[in-house]
Amino acid sequence: MKSNLKSKLRLFGTEVGPTGGKEQIEAHVGVEDVDRKKRFTISLIAKGILIIVPFWTKSNTPRSSFPIPQSVFPFSKYKIDVLLEVMSPIINVSHSTLVLASVFFSPIPYSLSLRRLMQYSYYFSLQSSKWGRIIGASRAPTSQSELYSRVGCDVGSTEKMSTDKVPSSSSDPQPVSDPLDFESHHQLEVNSSEESQKFQSCDMSFSEYTPCQDPRRGRKFDRNMMKYRERHCPKKEELLRCLIPAPPNYKSPFKWPQSRDYTWYANIPHKELSIEKANQNWIQVKGDRFRFPGGGTMFPRGADAYVDDINELIPLNDGTIRTAVDTGCGVASWGAYLLKRDIIAMSFAPRDTHEAQVWFALERGVPAMIGIMGSQRLPYPARAFDMAHCSRCLIPWFSNDGMYLIEVDRILRPGGYWILSGPPIRWKKYWRGWERTKEDLKQEQDSIEDVAKRLCWKKVIEKGDLSVWQKPFNHIQCIKNKQIYRTPHICKSDNADAAWYKNMEICITPLPEVSSSEEIAGGKLEKWPDRAFAVPPRISSGSIPGVTVEKFQQDNELWKGRVAHYKHIVSQLHQGQYRNVMDMNAYFGGFAAAMMKYPVWVMNVVPANSDVDTLGLIYERGFIGTYQDWCEAFSTYPRTYDLIHAGGVFSIYQDRCDITYILLEMDRILRPEGTVMFRDVVEVLVKIKSITDGMRWESRIMDHESGPFNPEKILLAKKSYWTGEAKKQR
Repeated sequence: MKSNLKSKLRLFGTEVGPTGGKEQIEAHVGVEDVDRKKRFTISLIAKGILIIVPFWTKSNTPRSSFPIPQSVFPFSKYKIDVLLEVMSPIINVSHSTLVLASVFFSPIPYSLSLRRLMQYSYYFSLQSSKWGRIIGASRAPTSQSELYSRVGCDVGSTEKMSTDKVPSSSSDPQPVSDPLDFESHHQLEVNSSEESQKFQSCDMSFSEYTPCQDPRRGRKFDRNMMKYRERHCPKKEELLRCLIPAPPNYKSPFKWPQSRDYTWYANIPHKELSIEKANQNWIQVKGDRFRFPGGGTMFPRGADAYVDDINELIPLNDGTIRTAVDTGCGVASWGAYLLKRDIIAMSFAPRDTHEAQVWFALERGVPAMIGIMGSQRLPYPARAFDMAHCSRCLIPWFSNDGMYLIEVDRILRPGGYWILSGPPIRWKKYWRGWERTKEDLKQEQDSIEDVAKRLCWKKVIEKGDLSVWQKPFNHIQCIKNKQIYRTPHICKSDNADAAWYKNMEICITPLPEVSSSEEIAGGKLEKWPDRAFAVPPRISSGSIPGVTVEKFQQDNELWKGRVAHYKHIVSQLHQGQYRNVMDMNAYFGGFAAAMMKYPVWVMNVVPANSDVDTLGLIYERGFIGTYQDWCEAFSTYPRTYDLIHAGGVFSIYQDRCDITYILLEMDRILRPEGTVMFRDVVEVLVKIKSITDGMRWESRIMDHESGPFNPEKILLAKKSYWTGEAKKQR
């Protein structure tokens, strides 16, 4: 029997692809009667992991040929037959009994089979161990509780658990009276057979490190068109392989909405803005915290009153305007006070040497990114925003043939508004304070007016310190006007959404064709909040290949269920502990839509290399986001997100770049005690966990919300609290 069994094992190993060498795998087979059917469980222990594969068979099925559903055990029929022949000699079928045995595999055939089993399995914690050299059966657990004890599984606990090593010695097998527990046990550890690499802390000089907007690297690039302040990421040999430290005395941020007005000084220890902008009331130092009164250069009565002034000119409260972009945002007070009106603004500003304006915005719980109007397109799709805003943002709108205003036109929705305050608006009153001549300011305003006219914009109103233009609803009249204004011409590019490292163009982004002058190009959007779950025009028009109305609606229902499940496994979700949330692979934005009930905002990221570009439809739903290549760093400061959701990200990137650096980047942007939720197939999650275990994260792999037979699992991780030592910051 033994020699025959070995020969079959070798045949299976050859078919699958043997790894070679001699190792011992412990094989357990459980049999249980349930409703006149037998439920078999094959458990294999290999590489320090216990794998349990349950399946059903009728009572009268011969034990040497019982069927395994392809959905549960996805081998070809040939491989299934061979595996069953291997297993059948050790199966002793009798009602309500459990038989345990060990088999010696030589050569070991788990190069494929183990990987596939991992995707369709329950997972239990098991300490790494080398199997003994003795061939034969190892001692079976004498009870169900001992079985779980030996694999480090505390049935009654969801806490983090310690594990005991599985004995390597063997003894005679003993009968077991208790049947196997076939219920799913969640939140349990999976330990790799190899020690995780322990990542050290970077020097404190890197505490504020922004890899792709490093001022020192930027100085090497051309200053023309602000190119030196654009994204310039480190080369592979320059990548840091250490953990970015938090400053000493770092504290958890205030909860929203208190965080809008207060942040801890220890978290961003920079007083420069409070001194430089003291007369403008941007920010004040009050003991151990910063206070944000809501002031600004162009809103001396406060941002709230400034927004009220805008509301008198265009409707801000009826749900028509939902998404906005603030160019050169300061500390994002404009965006902060729009939130109370259910308008979400994407605020951006360049990386400053010391002032860290975007950092303050994110610390306040307000959406923001590091970015600049330079030579490249902003990383947003065409027709994304209902409103764009510039309050003394110092962008030369009329320069380079109006290229920057042309870029605003690209990202503005048909019928969207552009609001300008500050120079040169109302120059007749302010020209002395701006320390510029009347002639200079008049020429600038005339130039802006001319570019806007050539873009076919309509000037809605100029009142007080504000001037408002509106983009046309379609290009029918604009095309006719080209007979008068020959520049800029209509772009001939077939992808207006392309925005990742894409140079700006001096041409008007074409709008979707319409049949009448009253029709809105690209389709009419519902008012907020109905917009969040209405079918986006990009889908209903069929402009996104492979994306249908049915798929969109199914995705909405899917994420409602998933977020309901998250509420049970992440208690802080409904306790207001999270504010800044990122979805690293947003797809349709279903996660963000399902999170609307919580006091959070979501940065929806669509990988720049995705086969299907869905960021445009996410904006049509009333959410914000950006393109990103996760082989590079994100455009934000360290410790700016409370919760990161990573669904399927690493299956996309594991063959494109070293996922270790993606995880180190996630650690950089995640706050101490922040949470990450990974969704992926088990083999990917095990690889992720083996890395994050060395990053001072606590994590556990859990079953999919639909149950243990789904190949997709959840890895829930939490970054531990730690800070760097007090040293002089760079």
